[in-house]
Amino acid sequence: MRARKNKIKRLKKYHKWPSLIISFILIYYAITGLLMNHRSLISEAEISRSVLPKDYHYKNWNLAALKGNQVISEDSILIFGNIGVWLTDSLFKEFTDFNSGFPKGIDNRKIYDIHFTNKNNLYAATLFGLFNFNFELNEWHKIQLDTDIERFVAVISKGDSIIAMNRSYVFKGLDEGLNTKFEKIQLKAPVNYENKVGLFKTVWQIHSGEVFGLPGKLFIDLIGLLIVILSITGNIYFFFPKLLKRRKRKDKNISVIAKTNKLSLKWHNKIGAWFIVFLVITPLTGMFLRPPLLLTIASADIPAIKFTHLNQANPWYDDLRDILYDTEKNVFVLAGYKGLYELKTLNSTPRLFHSQPPISVMGINVFEKYDNNTFIIGSFSGLFLWSPQSSIVYDFISGKPYQGSRSGQPFGSYSISGLISDHSKNKFIVDYSKGIIPVNHSISFPEMPTKILENAPMSLWNLSLEVHTARIFHFLIGGFYILLIPIIGIVTLIVVMSGYLLWRRKKKRSNKI
Repeated sequence: MRARKNKIKRLKKYHKWPSLIISFILIYYAITGLLMNHRSLISEAEISRSVLPKDYHYKNWNLAALKGNQVISEDSILIFGNIGVWLTDSLFKEFTDFNSGFPKGIDNRKIYDIHFTNKNNLYAATLFGLFNFNFELNEWHKIQLDTDIERFVAVISKGDSIIAMNRSYVFKGLDEGLNTKFEKIQLKAPVNYENKVGLFKTVWQIHSGEVFGLPGKLFIDLIGLLIVILSITGNIYFFFPKLLKRRKRKDKNISVIAKTNKLSLKWHNKIGAWFIVFLVITPLTGMFLRPPLLLTIASADIPAIKFTHLNQANPWYDDLRDILYDTEKNVFVLAGYKGLYELKTLNSTPRLFHSQPPISVMGINVFEKYDNNTFIIGSFSGLFLWSPQSSIVYDFISGKPYQGSRSGQPFGSYSISGLISDHSKNKFIVDYSKGIIPVNHSISFPEMPTKILENAPMSLWNLSLEVHTARIFHFLIGGFYILLIPIIGIVTLIVVMSGYLLWRRKKKRSNKI
């Protein structure tokens, strides 16, 4: 009997005191998670970086401000990235806003690629669609396409054809600007294709609910709201009994407080019991989406779960990252989630190159032709020279053969978010943290002008992501912030399971009586 009482006492202690702190943390996790699940709905909302910690202030074009540039004349260059599109001169001295026509909100100006064709047509691949620039009206216009995937990642030319790619399909048409008639192409499955997906991607979609499409996301939204209710009702039950005692001693009315306390406990227990499985799955999956636990699943593949959003008829669904046309070899080179492939035509079967460069699990950010046989490949794993015919990969910055792992480690010595080339082919790497760095030359790149800084806020979605991943706390505790997610996840699981076990014991005891 005493052992049983001690066990119940321990369970109450594990549930009561950690939940007092964790409940407030879970409220903002639930709210930010709900916002992140509906990016398009909040795409116009943004926050000035001046009110955020200094870690989020642009300095030297860092934080993926730039991804690349496109030369459109001898003295006109377009630079693009998370800051949108800006027109500058050959020396990168003067900058003019080139974002007219895009919807409001910095998220709607997130640019993945800019392409200027031989017919003087200008295209932009953005987070929310494919756009063409009208030089007469000086504004961008969205091209309406047959797709539910708005995230476009690349635009290239092959002869008179324009080829655009989103995360799942390729679109090809005769280059006629806004009037281009695009054919939607589903690429064939690659050689030796297995219907497998990354374990990281699987865990991500389970965590967000996307594994079951929009209904799944809405259900996870409900779980988030229930977590808020659990946190509030738990705190009510924590504080109200003491308040009731004080009011009783002073002979004050306690009916409303007593009723609220009783109702809170009732629904706290019911919600916790009914949704226990999802209250465990949500923090558990979230723990594996950030380092250090991310490293345990980053490279693993598993069969696509049947009857879910992951089990797609399209073998490239949400897997496409970039594409180039190699004019010397007369082939397409495709960057997918699992590596680089060769396609003779867009209707041929992709073949995975035997030699693969290191590419972070977070995706490829630089993909350019360097010379007849070599490509420049950049990601958060670093910047490399890669020849498909060779098994040797060179570190572009050091010039030495790469000796590390090619398994797509999340971070290397340089976290490459972009690459800039001037008219003289001088290259500047864009490191996510450090910003612009000249490579093999001493030419300096100008600082970000005030007009760009004033027009480069942070989107509400990105702020929610920073809070949700705990990166927002880097300015307080430095690199130790990566431990917050696993610690919060473990504490949450302890609170949830101890509360459930207490409810079960109480339920059994009530049934016996």
